Amino acid sequence: MLNISLYLTTVLIWGSTWLVINFQKGIVPLEVSVFYRFTLASLLLLGWCYFKKLNLRFSKKDHLFLAGQGFFLFGVNYLLCYCASHYIPSGLNAISFSMVLVGNIISSAIFYKVPIRLPLALGAFSGVAGIIAIFWPELLSLDLSSNNVLGMILSLMGGCFASIGNMISIRNQNHKLPVTETNALAMGYGAAFTLGYVLLSGFPLVWDMSWTYMTSFLYLTIFGTIVAFGCYLTLLGRVGGSNAAYALVLTPIVALGISTIYEGFVWTPNVIFGVALILSGNVLILVKKNAKPQVKSSSLNVHMPLQKTV
Repeated sequence: MLNISLYLTTVLIWGSTWLVINFQKGIVPLEVSVFYRFTLASLLLLGWCYFKKLNLRFSKKDHLFLAGQGFFLFGVNYLLCYCASHYIPSGLNAISFSMVLVGNIISSAIFYKVPIRLPLALGAFSGVAGIIAIFWPELLSLDLSSNNVLGMILSLMGGCFASIGNMISIRNQNHKLPVTETNALAMGYGAAFTLGYVLLSGFPLVWDMSWTYMTSFLYLTIFGTIVAFGCYLTLLGRVGGSNAAYALVLTPIVALGISTIYEGFVWTPNVIFGVALILSGNVLILVKKNAKPQVKSSSLNVHMPLQKTV
């Protein structure tokens, strides 16, 4: 029951961030917003750890892995997907980034000897095929210019880096490192890397005082980052990278539902077919016999969107 709660929370929150991220566009460059977001998330989590008197002392070796998790999962992953959004539509970005599911399956097999069972492989294929079906019109109209190719490469790289971050998180949980405390520090490392990128790229450290920007920023920080990543990484440690990553494929369905209500999105036959494929893959992947926990236990901590990512 706990796994289902973690899964649904992750999917529902990250699905909603697809809409909320639109309110971040404007005065503040998206890359700068990412830096702000993970900085505040890290500070809030550190404050929570201090208030609850949680242990933040880790070995130097563990700090290296925390820095790696921050770099891959809370830094370069987001920056690559944001860069990709400058060249390709969000739908194509979602298709490319959803390949993190395939990356997790392969990485889990390589690093943690998790067998690739047929139902798992079929479920992953069904999920990715569903994403492609949903955004099929965008694929048909795709101009294979250098910019589009570059955008898809950047998005695929973002998914690959996210998968590496997932594997590092599993390693940390295998070594009994609690999710809340490690997220607090890893997000800080990710924010520091992002700041370096922002400064080297010449992005201005500006702020938007509008109510729309600030409320969307707080939602993305508290729910899209602290809550969703806490749930997702806890789930990652409990059921493994392959099963947990399917949440990234399901989030577009939630996004489409929200878009239907607030933006008048029309459900065309290809969208209905794509959603059916994704749900079918969900059934194949989440059946009990496929769940293979990577750690015996993990701490519960209460973000791209696929394209940001969340």
